[in-house]
Amino acid sequence: MKKHILLFLTLGFCAISCRESAREVTDSETETVANTHSTTLQPALQAITASGLLMHTKVLASDAFEGRAPGTRGEDSTVNYLSRQFEQLGLAPGNPDGTYVQQVPMFGFTANVQASFTAGGKKIPLEFPKDYVAVSRRFVPDIAIDSSDMVFVGYGIAAPEYGWDDYKGVDVKGKTIVMLINDPPVPSATSPGKLDSTMFGGKAMTYYGRWTYKYEVAAEKGAAAAIIIHETGPAGYPYEVVSGSWSRENFDISAKNKNMDKTAVEAWITTEKARQLFSATGKSLEELKAAALRKDFKPVALQAKANFSMKNKLREISSRNVVAKLEGSDPDLKDEYIVYTAHWDHLGKDEKLKGDQIYNGALDNATGTAGLLELAKAFVALPEKPKRTIVFLAVTAEEKGLLGSKYYANNPLYPLNKTLANLNMDGLNTYGPTEDVIVIGHGNSTLEDILVEEAASQNRRVVPEAFPEKGSFYRSDHFEFAKQGVPALYAKSGIKVRNQPADYATKLQEAYTTNDYHKVSDEVRDDWNLDGAVEDLQLFFRVGYSVANGTRYPEWKEGTEFKARRDKMLAP
Repeated sequence: MKKHILLFLTLGFCAISCRESAREVTDSETETVANTHSTTLQPALQAITASGLLMHTKVLASDAFEGRAPGTRGEDSTVNYLSRQFEQLGLAPGNPDGTYVQQVPMFGFTANVQASFTAGGKKIPLEFPKDYVAVSRRFVPDIAIDSSDMVFVGYGIAAPEYGWDDYKGVDVKGKTIVMLINDPPVPSATSPGKLDSTMFGGKAMTYYGRWTYKYEVAAEKGAAAAIIIHETGPAGYPYEVVSGSWSRENFDISAKNKNMDKTAVEAWITTEKARQLFSATGKSLEELKAAALRKDFKPVALQAKANFSMKNKLREISSRNVVAKLEGSDPDLKDEYIVYTAHWDHLGKDEKLKGDQIYNGALDNATGTAGLLELAKAFVALPEKPKRTIVFLAVTAEEKGLLGSKYYANNPLYPLNKTLANLNMDGLNTYGPTEDVIVIGHGNSTLEDILVEEAASQNRRVVPEAFPEKGSFYRSDHFEFAKQGVPALYAKSGIKVRNQPADYATKLQEAYTTNDYHKVSDEVRDDWNLDGAVEDLQLFFRVGYSVANGTRYPEWKEGTEFKARRDKMLAP
C-alpha cells in the first residue's frame, strides 16, 4: 500500500488544477436545485419511518438469516430479501446485465493452526484463539513455518514523506516480524502532552496505522509471518473482536496467483502474550514501544523463534453485492451517479459455541442495510425523480476486509469518473435524535459543506469524530471508493441526545462496544429509539438529493490523499 499512498500524493502534479476538473455543469444543467426545505420533498422524507426501519432490521437480524455470512444460506436469504424489496419498490436492476446482483468471486479459508514461540531456551505455548489468532490468505491447503527468526519492527511503517522507516535496511525476508498497532503517537517537541501534528495524522490515524497496511508492507518485504500486538486503546476495539472474526471462516477476493504474493501467515497476539515473549528475551514491551516512537528506531532482533503449522480448509464461492437504481430524469445527467452503500453481511454462525450460536448483527449492520431500503423508498416517493441516477448498493464481506466494496470499486458497474459521490451507512442510531452529526474523516470533501447546510435545516450541527486515532475512516466501505478517488461521506449521529444527560449516548455506545459489538448479543432490543436514525436518514437523503440535482461535482479538499487521484480521473 505504500506505493498506492505515494501515488495519491504524486498524481496531483499531473494536472494544473483539480478545481477546473470538478467542472461547472452545462447550460442545460443550470437550473437551481429544488429547495430541499420545500414541500416537494415531504413525501420522500415522510416515507422514511421508524416502523419500516425496525421491520427490515428485525428480518435481516433474525435467526432465520443465520448471521448473514457470505457463502452461506444466510447470504442466499439476505440477497433474495434485498432483491425482492428493491423490485417491489419499482427500482430497476442495478447491474447492466439486468439483474439485482454483482457477482464477487471470493474464496473462503478456515485455519486449523498450531503455534508457539521459543525464547531463552524455553517454549512459549500459544492457545488459539485466547492468546493469538492466525490465518493465511494464500489459496493453499498447508502452511508451515519452522524456527523463523523473530524481529520487532516497531509500527511496521515505511513512510518516506515523514522520513520514517521502521525497517531501516534490515532484511526480514523469511523472518517473523512483530509490530505495534496504529500510527506512532509521536509527542510534540513544543507542546507537552500533545502529539506532533506534522507526523502522520497527529491524533488522527492515517492508513499507515491500519492493520491491512502493515500486512501489505510485510508481504512486500518478504516476511514469512507478520504478527500485530493487539492493544484495545489504539485499536479501538477489544481483542475479542479480533478473535471472534479471525477464528472462523474468512474470505478474500480470488486472484489468479492464489495470493502467493501475500505473507504466509498474518497473526495477532494479545498484549499479555507479547509482554511474555519480550520478557523471555530479556526485553521490555514498554521500553520497545518507547523506542519505536523515534525516527531513529531500528529493528530489534528478539533472539526468539516462531513456529506455525496451519491446515487451511478452502472453498471457492461467488458472493454477491446487491444493487438497484433509480434512473435520473435529466437526459443529459442520468449517466451520472450518486451511490449509497451499506454492508449486508455479518459474522454468521459458530457451531462451536454453547447456547446462542448466531451473530445476528442487528446494529452492525442490519440497521444500515434497512436504512438503505428506507432511502430507496424515499427516493421512489419523490413526485419528480432527481436529475442524476441514484444507485443503492448493499455490499458483501465488509466484515472480511471491505471485500464487496473493494471489488465494486475495482470493477464498477458505472464509471467512477461519472460517480459524483458515495454516501455510506454502517450502524445507525438506536438511542434517539441528536443535536449533532459526526463526520468520520472530518474535513475531507465538499460533501461535508452540503451536510452542514442540510443539517442546519434540522437544527443540528456537524462535528468531527472524537477519536480519529481509531481510524474509523479506513474501516468501512466508503474507503474503497475514496481510494479510487470518488468523494465519499461517512457520517453518523452525534452524542448530544436531545432531552437526555450529556453522557447518555456515550455510555450506550461504550456498553455496546464492550458487550455486544461482534458478539452473539448484537440483537434487536426493545429499548431502541429509532427516531434519531430516521432523522439521520432524512439528512442523508437530503445530501444525496442535493448532489443529484446540483450544479457542481463534489470535490476532495486540499491536503487529502485522495484528491490527486480524483483530479487525474476528471482531467480532460
